[in-house]
Amino acid sequence: MTRRSLGLLVFPIFAFGQQPQAEKLAPYYPTPESVVEKMLLLGGLKAGEKMFDLGSGDGRLVIMAAAKFGADATGVELDTDLHKQSTARIKKLGLEKKARIIHGDVMKQDYASADFITVYLLPSSNEKLRPILEKQLKKGTRIVSHDFEIAGWVPEKTESIDDDGEGRSHTLYLYRR
Repeated sequence: MTRRSLGLLVFPIFAFGQQPQAEKLAPYYPTPESVVEKMLLLGGLKAGEKMFDLGSGDGRLVIMAAAKFGADATGVELDTDLHKQSTARIKKLGLEKKARIIHGDVMKQDYASADFITVYLLPSSNEKLRPILEKQLKKGTRIVSHDFEIAGWVPEKTESIDDDGEGRSHTLYLYRR
């Protein structure tokens, strides 16, 4: 892809048949296992509920949601290698009926069926995602955001984790639509 500038505007130019790539909303930084469980507990995830992890990385939230909480868990991951890795782990653990990873852009999915959503994205990404969630989510859907608030929303509950076992502290934000 090349770009041409006309004054202050920049227009992407794509080769014939080439589609624009989805924007990466956060670097891959795995959530410590101890924090994964606290995210799911904070949101009150129950067996059979439909759960989505946006930017699912290696699938650890999806896997724990399905294996330990009995949820119907779906991750959305843009990175091809992480998608393959997490899908292979789900298959190895025999969780294919309860867990899956969509290889795609979190900004282009349908979350209308969600009971529960987890995110670990940058603040600017949460801000871009907020209107999509506001439009799609049904009343009562819970959202847990790791480390970064969702601007414009007021958390129902905030939980601080002083030590994750790896020497880092975290903050979890619980929202309800």
